[in-house]
Amino acid sequence: MRGGERVLERLLDLFPHADIFTHVYVPERVSQKIRSANVRQTFIGTLPGARKHYQKYLPFMPMALEELDLRDYDLIISSESGPAKGVIANPDALHLCYCHSPMRYLWDHYHDYKSSAGNLGRLMMPSLFHRLRQWDVNSARRIDGILANSSFVQRRIRKTWGRDAAVVHPPVAVDSFRPSSQLSDRYLWVSQMTPYKRADIALEAFNRLGVPALMVGDGEMYKTIAAGAGRNVEVRKHLSFDELKQAYATAKALVFTPEEDFGIVPVEANASGRPVIAFGRGGVTDSIVDGQTGLFYRDQTVEALCDAIRRFEGWLPCFQPEVATANARRFAPEVFDSGIIDALKGLRASIGRVA
Repeated sequence: MRGGERVLERLLDLFPHADIFTHVYVPERVSQKIRSANVRQTFIGTLPGARKHYQKYLPFMPMALEELDLRDYDLIISSESGPAKGVIANPDALHLCYCHSPMRYLWDHYHDYKSSAGNLGRLMMPSLFHRLRQWDVNSARRIDGILANSSFVQRRIRKTWGRDAAVVHPPVAVDSFRPSSQLSDRYLWVSQMTPYKRADIALEAFNRLGVPALMVGDGEMYKTIAAGAGRNVEVRKHLSFDELKQAYATAKALVFTPEEDFGIVPVEANASGRPVIAFGRGGVTDSIVDGQTGLFYRDQTVEALCDAIRRFEGWLPCFQPEVATANARRFAPEVFDSGIIDALKGLRASIGRVA
């Protein structure tokens, strides 16, 4: 239940009788709301090991999407961060794509993924991914309208697909978070501990400055981060939701190190009345107001983060929690709802379809 699944839940609130099509469905990993819907898999879900290793079947996903029979539908909403938009719709159907990001591993992150692949992967990727890029661009022409989850993704869409997109930020359950009058001196880092999230930068900065910190997250780097933590840093795999809310509300600040397409965690921190120290690229430039609800640093390095934390210590007396909580309300679920409905109305008016 990550950002994409939260978007799906909200779409189900708007369209409670909608059918869901997905490549792989693991009911026990999703919410009751999603389990209550009519969920259908493509043939990818029947392949050996697909539940755990669905990424290995990427070359077959375009074919699987195009094999879906959607003739009976007059409205299709695709939620895209991998191949989802490439379905074949009726000429009279309306297809709106909500794009979390064009496939990063095909485009601007391609060389990162290639360099971390095994020998066989590095051998196959140039030819395979070249063909997938062609399909990705061609299938983008089938969509009637596109929404991007941030201005960062909007620029990606224009660069990769040559299409314009409006921005509708994903829904964040801001009412689930509350400020606290009890504050600690600990910095907070929350995310998956995978390489691009750059937990290593946060850990080294905390160790170097000797500031107290709590780092929360699981993933392939967890053991390395836990082993390298100084006495000033606590590392946890998981927190309950109540524990997470308390960690947000009592933190000195959230430290946010990745370049994300949007990034829900900084909004949750602001909703809890706490500031954010963030790497100032990606979707966070939409959600955090530099100098008001947080501070940005411009280089994704330990030195730049250390300098940002030092600057933050001097800036903190200027921070106003009520400004942060007001900022977070821009991403409330009802704002997302209005964005989706307005986009559909606009598409219907512009192309004259009834969906």
